[in-house]
Amino acid sequence: MPGVNPVNLDKQPKACHFPEGPLRSLTKLLLVLGLCALGSTLALAQHTPKITLDISQQLFAVTTAMNTCGYDADLADSNAIRAQVRAEVAEAVQGPRAQQTLRRLCAFYSDHQQPDTPRELAQYVSLALHLSEAPAFTPTVAEADLPPDAQNVLGFVPLLQNFWISADLNRIWNRYAKEYNQLVEQFHKPVTDLLFTTDIYLKQPLSGYVGRGFTVYVEPMAAPGQVNARNYGTDYYMVISPEKDSLQLDKLRHTYLHYVLDPLVLKRANTMKRLSPLLEAVATSPMEDIYKQDISMLVTESLIRAIEARLEGGEKGAEAGKQARVNAATREGFILTRHFYDQLVTFEKLPTGLKDAYGDWLYSINVQRELKNAKSVQFASVATPEIVRAESSQAQLLNIAEAQLASGNRDGAEKLARRALDEDQDSGHASFILARVATLKGDMQGAEFYFEKASKAVQDPKMLAWSHIYLGRIADLKDERETALAHYKAALGAGEIGAEAQKAAESGMQKAYQPANAVRKH
Repeated sequence: MPGVNPVNLDKQPKACHFPEGPLRSLTKLLLVLGLCALGSTLALAQHTPKITLDISQQLFAVTTAMNTCGYDADLADSNAIRAQVRAEVAEAVQGPRAQQTLRRLCAFYSDHQQPDTPRELAQYVSLALHLSEAPAFTPTVAEADLPPDAQNVLGFVPLLQNFWISADLNRIWNRYAKEYNQLVEQFHKPVTDLLFTTDIYLKQPLSGYVGRGFTVYVEPMAAPGQVNARNYGTDYYMVISPEKDSLQLDKLRHTYLHYVLDPLVLKRANTMKRLSPLLEAVATSPMEDIYKQDISMLVTESLIRAIEARLEGGEKGAEAGKQARVNAATREGFILTRHFYDQLVTFEKLPTGLKDAYGDWLYSINVQRELKNAKSVQFASVATPEIVRAESSQAQLLNIAEAQLASGNRDGAEKLARRALDEDQDSGHASFILARVATLKGDMQGAEFYFEKASKAVQDPKMLAWSHIYLGRIADLKDERETALAHYKAALGAGEIGAEAQKAAESGMQKAYQPANAVRKH
């Protein structure tokens, strides 16, 4: 069902650039002729994205099933819809067949229960965000590509399918769809106002982010005291439940700030390398480990905490309250919060927008001074749980590797991809990155080895197709035409591979790959 589209943003994509100067190897020529197209092909479609307030049948089904099996968190503070749906479902499952289905469903839920913790809901939210619509509820990605917490409750799916039918949930969903959409209409303005004022504060142009999405799902069957936000690649999702008649807008803003700020750090590999010694200073802090391992995430979260401090209480908010937030963030380990807070004080007085100011904020960080300041910080015993969960630590690792490669940091990308291989998760994507690193380094043998590994393990059709295309081109350069044809054919049979890969594979089928201005070996 359509939701409300409060903000519609767009931004023009950057052109692909070729390296200047002579091409010194066939491998480098291969890279120039192909990987530039590959980068644009793997990017998401260049259409206007939507920041959407919406509802989800899958989330309704999963959270309703949880409620039927004893999920009572924050029940007293929930919107009236929750109690009404619970009552209707309880009446609908009175028959013997429905009771049998319910017993199996609830037995699974009980075995995987994490009572009184946010993870109890979080794992099922992760699952719901990766399911197709009723009544199939099939996972939309391969099991290996599901977030770890969703994998933990994957056995819930066949039980949910049976529950949907036996409890006649389709009827109940249709009955309450109007009320769900009324909630969307009700919260449309406060959400729109929040995003608008945040953009105004950051002096962001009211245009958007190409190929990226930010969806906020309103789900009254979830506990209103818990907010679940997810970052899956370039897309952000938030599941929020109203407390009677209000939403937790501060947590929504936190997620939106991630959406705005996360991409800014990706093309600043050299700056991140300069700042990386700061990670040593936060090793004993209580914040989540990912912030202690990835300087870009520490930088972004520190900036978010600084922005939230500046916005505390509005424009006329008491300075004491703002300073308290800065101090709290610093004690959790976000040691750059003070630096960014001071930068924002100046930023507010100038016409410069976020995009132009961001680089200066990073440049002005004095690493030695910040290390010295960190020594005087008495870290707290616990930290506030992060609202936004990345798709998984492994997928996040590979996303960072992709970003490092895109920014020209080959060594950083290689290190992260090898770490992913060592941890034996998503070896296909890791091998695909290592193959491109080898190509950049002029290592044809290494490129062939890792493209071969990727072709046997990668899940994404486009990565699979390009792995075969490059193996085909390498085979052509070695005068192994039959092998090359087999790879081009495999690329064409990989699935939805995109127009660029389709054209490249078909070209390879028609004639042997011959790099321009290059002499083939005989």
